[in-house]
Amino acid sequence: MIESNAPNWINSLIDTLGAPGAGLAIALENLFPPLPSEVILPLAGFASSTGRMSLTAALLWTTAGSVVGALALYGVGALLGRERTVAIAARLPLVKVTDIERTEAWFGRHGTKAVFFGRMIPLFRSLISVPAGIERMPLPLFLALTTLGSAIWNTVFVGAGYALGENWSEVTGYVSAYSKVVLALAFVAVLVFVGLRLFRPGSGQRRGRSSS
Repeated sequence: MIESNAPNWINSLIDTLGAPGAGLAIALENLFPPLPSEVILPLAGFASSTGRMSLTAALLWTTAGSVVGALALYGVGALLGRERTVAIAARLPLVKVTDIERTEAWFGRHGTKAVFFGRMIPLFRSLISVPAGIERMPLPLFLALTTLGSAIWNTVFVGAGYALGENWSEVTGYVSAYSKVVLALAFVAVLVFVGLRLFRPGSGQRRGRSSS
């Protein structure tokens, strides 16, 4: 068994299934963002360095897992659709339909960059698939951007685990700090959004798209 600081279920998957186990763990991480990709990927690299799987297999399977997880969330967004999204937004406090419309406009301009670079940002690397599905980004484009962005992210951390060997867990400290910065910025953005809504409660009436 791989001796490490990783949760037992990750060790078990990799010990039992090898590279496909690492891919399955990453697919689950995409669906449940709190799961530790910063542990799974370097651990897969370490397992490769010990000969339990090839480095190529680790990279291919973890990238495949990323794509499968992202595709599932894309499907959630596609099933949700714009009308349901607007209906949900209309019921949320401090959220206006105009916010959804601005988000749609922004995604229309920057969606490809958001999907690609979002694969390298903790938490958002999973969540960005949902608006892509809601906006029905062409599936071949979504898959291409997701595969490329995920391959870059996975290669960096699998490669780091491979290079560090038994010291693979050092990677988690750097990724944890990066994640905390991202989450702190997201928290500040939410506070600013709420603050603007509370101090300008009458601005921007709720509205939807006019029916054609």
